[in-house]
Amino acid sequence: MAKIIELDKFIVPLGGQQIGGQQIELQQIDHAEDGMSLLRVRIREGKRFTIFDIDPATAAQWAGAMQRWADSQKQ
Repeated sequence: MAKIIELDKFIVPLGGQQIGGQQIELQQIDHAEDGMSLLRVRIREGKRFTIFDIDPATAAQWAGAMQRWADSQKQ
């Protein structure tokens, strides 16, 4: 049985197909059997869900790429 810890939840106001944008949830998933923790990224757009379960190394790479992009957009 996995333990789910809510980390953050927010709405992206732009780019969503439905009025209200995309709902993004970040969760930590702790698997009791093997002690592995994953970051779950849930993106809800209307009735459609996209879910990514990623390991710490992938999360760090993704976060770095997003931070570099965000920094490049500052004016």
